[in-house]
Amino acid sequence: MIFYSFLQTVHVIVCLLMILVVLLQTGRGAGLSVLGGGGDSLINTPTGSDFMKKFTAILAGTFAFTSLFLTLLANRAGMTSVTARVRPMPAPQQQQQPLPAPVGQSKGK
Repeated sequence: MIFYSFLQTVHVIVCLLMILVVLLQTGRGAGLSVLGGGGDSLINTPTGSDFMKKFTAILAGTFAFTSLFLTLLANRAGMTSVTARVRPMPAPQQQQQPLPAPVGQSKGK
């Protein structure tokens, strides 16, 4: 259980770092090329440093690994999902209504 908590902490830290690193990177069309003012987009310049690209790839791999490993540990430890604890609602019961008398027949006969 201690290993699960440690791995969960690592997972959250990796998530926050990945958000930060992705937001710090500039996109390929970072200028106003969408609005027609990006003449510099004709020159193909590399975006971001090689370090940022490698760091993002490492964080993405770590995120995928911890996600899968946390799922495996949760299943083996007998942990259940929040949705697994919800009891299904019983189906509503339909009340029997008397059938109407056929047309042309009287009640007295």
